[in-house]
Amino acid sequence: MSRAAVPRTYAETLLELAARDGAEEAWLDILAEVVGLYHTADEFRAFVQTPRIPITAKREVIRSAFGGRYPETFVRFLLVVLEKRRQGILPQIEQAYRELLNERTGRVQASVTLTVDPDPQLREEIQDSLSRVLGRQVMADFKRDRRLVGGMIVRVKDRVLDGSLRRRMQLLRRSLIEEGSSARQAGRS
Repeated sequence: MSRAAVPRTYAETLLELAARDGAEEAWLDILAEVVGLYHTADEFRAFVQTPRIPITAKREVIRSAFGGRYPETFVRFLLVVLEKRRQGILPQIEQAYRELLNERTGRVQASVTLTVDPDPQLREEIQDSLSRVLGRQVMADFKRDRRLVGGMIVRVKDRVLDGSLRRRMQLLRRSLIEEGSSARQAGRS
């Protein structure tokens, strides 16, 4: 099984469990919260990652920490992830879950890179424009990159829409070079 297939398999299982409760979106939020904890809380990550702590102790802590807070089925899913020693791929499971949910709901995830942090109005305008162009509801993550001269770069899955000023200048330069080359060749004829 490929590296991407394992997280996707877990994500498919979790999505099916969430669908039984009609809580696909809510479980994405819960999963994102757990993954955020995994990323930001060194103690939590060390606890779930270390093989020196027996699985029985990990089970008890996870149940006491998350038991009353999250749905029981979700907690059992987390326990299976721990028992199978797959806690290191929790971020990939979250990403796969998000992609699967987007596929089901007709949405698409986009990454938008700008030179500045966009205000809420600009965010909404960009998402609306991308939704019209792509014919699907766009859920955009915004990033800031000061190295951009102007414009924006949009990534949707494996597709890149480069509307940066640097890219436009490269295209203009190439066009001028090609025109100059064509003119010189026409002058020789």
